[in-house]
Amino acid sequence: MDTKQKIDEILSETGKAVLGKQEVLSRILTAILAGGHILIDDIPGVGKTTIAVAFTHALGLDYKRMQFTPDVLPSDITGFSMYDKNSGEFRYMPGSAMTNLFLADEINRASPKTQSALLEVMQEGKLSVDGKTYPVPQPFIVMATQNPYGSSGTQELPDSQTDRFMIRIMVGYPSAKDEIAILKHENMVAASEVEAIVSAKELMEMRKEAAAVHVEDSIYGYMVNIANASRTHADVSLGISPRGTMALSSMSKAHALMEGRDYVIPDDVLSVAPYTLTHRLTLTGDARFAGKTPGSVLAFILSSVPRPSLKED
Repeated sequence: MDTKQKIDEILSETGKAVLGKQEVLSRILTAILAGGHILIDDIPGVGKTTIAVAFTHALGLDYKRMQFTPDVLPSDITGFSMYDKNSGEFRYMPGSAMTNLFLADEINRASPKTQSALLEVMQEGKLSVDGKTYPVPQPFIVMATQNPYGSSGTQELPDSQTDRFMIRIMVGYPSAKDEIAILKHENMVAASEVEAIVSAKELMEMRKEAAAVHVEDSIYGYMVNIANASRTHADVSLGISPRGTMALSSMSKAHALMEGRDYVIPDDVLSVAPYTLTHRLTLTGDARFAGKTPGSVLAFILSSVPRPSLKED
């Protein structure tokens, strides 16, 4: 089975548990292949947990879920040291993040201190407890959900944390047809019954393939031009950081692999940019007052930056 076939089968298998959301599933798998973390910003009850469980089974990964509340402590994520009276030594007790896929449910209900503990493992790929570090299993993926800001008990995530997520997406309501099928349980399987298409080791190999996808210098220049346009735009107070440009590059490569190519074209960049860059833009107060959104400003930037022409072989 080649890589494109594996990708198609993963999407097909997860789609058995999540009806009518192929575009959402495709975006999430692209981010997973790019080696990033996923932030799902949506209301409760649209299938966020189902999506996470379905991917866990399809990708052959270990999985843990934590419901974030104000009383969740950093040690619940990182783990803690416990004294073992038999050995006379302290023994490390792993936290919830010691897994392949960690579902952080309603992350914006936790305290900033707890959020920062998750931020460290997302960035470093390891946990720090009592001066010792413990690497998390690979691959390590955080799929976090948050309720709309302003909902009961929520607080807005800081820019430094949202920037660590490779993509930020919404699931959205199902169509009327799909919702009827959900109610009738037609053509559906439970997320826990999704079959494994690849193993964790095979997923790591697919990530290596995505990282090796060829990008011409003109495409790299195109990405940098998009970032620079955001930094100088009158409606933007904080533009796309170099981390954001790196995310755009990784996502573009993974998107090319999803399409069965080993090279990036401008359409790959344009396809992934909206959900890779929008959450990395901070608008000025005047722009927000005028009713502009990061999405509308980014759309203008993408339409105004000239697309490169690829060289013919």
